[in-house]
Amino acid sequence: VIYPPHSKLTDKEKTNICYLSFPDSNSGCLGDTQFCFRFRRSPGRKVSFCCFLDQLDRDLPVYLKKDSAYYYGYVYFRQVRDKSLKRGYFQKSLVLISKLPYVHLFRTMLKQIAPEYFEKSEAFLEAVCSDVDRWPPPVPGKVLQLPLMGLIMKLRIPTYRDKPGTTPIVQNMHQADAQISMALPTVHEVDLFRCFCPVFFHIQMLWELVLLGEPLVVMAPSPAESSETVLALVSCISPLKYCSDFRPYFTIHDSEFKEYTTRTQAPPSVILGVTNPFFAKTLQHWPHIIRIGDIKLPGEVPKQVKVKKLKNLKTLDSKPGVYTSYKPYLNKDEEIVRQLQKGVQQKRPTEAQSVILRRYFLELTESFIIPLERYVASLMPLQKCISPWKSPPQLRQFSQDDFMKTLEKAGPQLTSGLKGDWIGLYRHFLKSPNFDGWFRSRQKEMTQKLEALHLEALCNENLVFWSQKHTEVETVDLVLKLKNKLLQADREHLPVKTDTLKKLQTHINDIILALPDDLQDILLKTGT
Repeated sequence: VIYPPHSKLTDKEKTNICYLSFPDSNSGCLGDTQFCFRFRRSPGRKVSFCCFLDQLDRDLPVYLKKDSAYYYGYVYFRQVRDKSLKRGYFQKSLVLISKLPYVHLFRTMLKQIAPEYFEKSEAFLEAVCSDVDRWPPPVPGKVLQLPLMGLIMKLRIPTYRDKPGTTPIVQNMHQADAQISMALPTVHEVDLFRCFCPVFFHIQMLWELVLLGEPLVVMAPSPAESSETVLALVSCISPLKYCSDFRPYFTIHDSEFKEYTTRTQAPPSVILGVTNPFFAKTLQHWPHIIRIGDIKLPGEVPKQVKVKKLKNLKTLDSKPGVYTSYKPYLNKDEEIVRQLQKGVQQKRPTEAQSVILRRYFLELTESFIIPLERYVASLMPLQKCISPWKSPPQLRQFSQDDFMKTLEKAGPQLTSGLKGDWIGLYRHFLKSPNFDGWFRSRQKEMTQKLEALHLEALCNENLVFWSQKHTEVETVDLVLKLKNKLLQADREHLPVKTDTLKKLQTHINDIILALPDDLQDILLKTGT
């Protein structure tokens, strides 16, 4: 059954969703299980209401921007004994498909509606859909109130202006009417500490592997553990965006199974979460494998574990741990390990442990990225090089050697006490998909900034005076160019003040009015 009934999915998408909506039979998930998956959209599909989401997308932090090539599936699966059924079990999944990576929001939503749906059947889903139809648009930065079957969920979607690492608290207000309200502390974060607990001693090495876009497999006993761990790995380099593919739960039926498990080429830059024992054989040749037992909340932290040799990993019953021959570039930070161990001894709540861990990852990522930000900012031409009568100047080329030279005086040592081979880590990072994605978005931002500065320079000129000293042909040419500039500013959402655009429109109108009537008519009619 699919709701709303008019939603269009291709056969390939439906097949992928069906296989990903159930745990592998060996997982033995009795009772209720929640997990999430991510799958590729079929190419050539019409993109609906995308332009609307694109506008909202602009204000999101990069790691929350939607990726139009993928969908997320959020699953609530129930398996209970039922003698009246032929198979002896009731097995059903309710799955919510979305382009948005708001794991915590959709997980909370399913927890509210799935149990009731299993009791009440289809009519209940129609009622849920009509509630969701009343939801306001997902505008970043606003406190949103989402009605759901007599409950109001309150939440705030982060914006790129938020200081990284801070979460503005959404207050729980007392409703005057009978509706119960529920404030969500986050829309997208997972319980970091719980996810990393089984591989506690290797968090820093895992951060390096994710940062460098290395191929990683998480082998877990159930989709709940595999999906949480993959999402935790992807988020550990925030505020950097993880730019390769990642699959919180991946099965042998997946349409990319052959592409990702082939031995004819090196493993791709992806993070896969798997539960089927078959993968222990298929992915033996992968360079980094994380094996996770059941995630229990730690009464004690696992004993000090060495990184294990890959050749020891033959089956899924192998002991939990990290199997790799990777040698980390940075020395181990003993302080964070001590801090978290102390928290476990003092029975500190896992939310508080997650906050400490998230801050640790954030500071590590920022120490790493600040020198790159500083160097890339220096590639911007000076403002005095921008002339209204020439095309905007180009950004200078990124030079690896020049960047490496800046590290001596302005490297990560300014913000991080960690020793180690930072230079080696940067060299490796510059070859990774994460650098490529990060640099491309920086380039785009800076090019748009140059275009915006060029527009401002044009606005500050006396264009009517210029047009009086030039031929009609040159003036018409200028008008058409200025109109194109305005269209570009609107289309590419250039960072220009509304006043600047109004001023430019006034300039255009003034120049046109100074021309002969016949030309005026033509130019006022042409939109472009």
